[in-house]
Amino acid sequence: MGNFFINPENFGAITPYLDLFRQGLIVTVLLAFCTVVIGFILALVLALLRMSAFRPFLWLSHAAPKTFGFFERDREGNKLDSGFLYHLGRFNPLSFLATAYVEIMRSTPVLVQILIIYYGVFGSLIILPKFKFFGFIAFDRFIPGAITLGLNSAAYLCEIIRSGLQSVDGGQTEAARSLGLKQFQNLRYIVLPQALKNILPAIANEFVVIIKESAITYVIGVQDIMAQVNAIRGATFIIMEPLLIAAGLYFCLCFPTSKLIAYVERRMRRGDVR
Repeated sequence: MGNFFINPENFGAITPYLDLFRQGLIVTVLLAFCTVVIGFILALVLALLRMSAFRPFLWLSHAAPKTFGFFERDREGNKLDSGFLYHLGRFNPLSFLATAYVEIMRSTPVLVQILIIYYGVFGSLIILPKFKFFGFIAFDRFIPGAITLGLNSAAYLCEIIRSGLQSVDGGQTEAARSLGLKQFQNLRYIVLPQALKNILPAIANEFVVIIKESAITYVIGVQDIMAQVNAIRGATFIIMEPLLIAAGLYFCLCFPTSKLIAYVERRMRRGDVR
């Protein structure tokens, strides 16, 4: 049984294994970076889908009013304002699918998700090649871990991005249209830059959460910081000292990151001060 009390001599005993902590630190940083990239791109798509105005039944109603007009009016020609047909006409399948994805991912544990994707998707449907990049990162374990964390993070980032996009004054979109800007140009040059300033603190907090949540990937064999702690514990039967080193490494990752993003946020808001 391991020693649960701190013994200064134990730090010397685990010194030969410090290279494992270096490898775990690199894996954790790469995992967090890949998660942010996957999560942000997917979250932006989900946010746009949730805000879309795609209603196919109303489109059919306008395209062929004699056939599909009953989604908007009854037999007497009165405009519908309630009932099954009224809600069916305003049904948005894109927004429904995006909302369902967000709610499912936010309502199930990350541990369950990572096991389902690792064993269910990459264990049977998709077979990844088994090799190591940088000499110590297993590709067939790293990729499922990064994808799972990205899919999970996207569900939370989606709501953050959506709220940021909706916080931009709608009058600016109308002004962009009057200047002849297309929808994509309006989103890229006007709406998204202002939304990013509003949601940067929330995105920074999510990034810090991702760094800490990446520890869960050790259950599928990703050699991150926590996996190396378990390896050292098995080799030396020392528990507390490796955990303290791991806690210090996570702190050194999260604290400077949050301060750096806070600095960037202050720089971005300089133009708002009058």
